[in-house]
Amino acid sequence: MTRIKVVPPEEAEGRLKEIYDSILNKRGKLAEVHKVQSLRPESIVAHMDLYMETMFSRSELSRAEREMMAVIVSENNDCEYCRLHHAEALNHYWKNEDKISLLVRDFKNAGLSEREIFLCEFARELTLNPGVFCEDTMIEKLKKAGFSDNAILDATLVVAYFNFVNRIVLSLGVQSSEQEVKGYRF
Repeated sequence: MTRIKVVPPEEAEGRLKEIYDSILNKRGKLAEVHKVQSLRPESIVAHMDLYMETMFSRSELSRAEREMMAVIVSENNDCEYCRLHHAEALNHYWKNEDKISLLVRDFKNAGLSEREIFLCEFARELTLNPGVFCEDTMIEKLKKAGFSDNAILDATLVVAYFNFVNRIVLSLGVQSSEQEVKGYRF
C-alpha cells in the first residue's frame, strides 16, 4: 500500500487516462511506480521518456548490461521493487535465474565477464559512495578497461536513473508482487 493517494486506472480521467492507456498499449501493463505518480500525470510522461532514453536508446552498453546495473543499484539501495522488476527484465536476456541470484548475492563470483564486473563495481560505488567520484580514479579505471566516454556517460545515466527511481519507490511505499513483475514487453 502506497503512502500517498493513487488514482487507479479505472478512476482515471482526462490526461491521466490518456497516459495510462498509452503505457498499457506500449508495455502491456501499468507499473505501480507509474501509478504512484498519478497526482502529477505529466511526471509519468517525463519519467517514461527518461526511462526509454536511458534504457533503450542506442548505446555501447547492451540492454542486458543496463538491466544488470539496474539490479545492482536497486539491491544496494534495498529497493526490492526495482530489483525484482529489473531482474525479471535481465532474465529476458540472460535466461538464467541462478546467475541472476548470484549477481545479487556476489557479482564477483557470478560468472560475469570482466567488462560486466567493471560495470557492477561502478554501479555499486556510485550508488553507495558517490563522493569518491570527485576524483578521477573510478572513471580512469573504466577508461583503462576500454570504456569510451559515451559508454561511461551511459553507465552513469543508468546508475543515476535507478537511484532516482529507487527513492521514489522506497519513500512512497510502492510495493511489488510476483504477478506485477511479470508480463511486461521488453
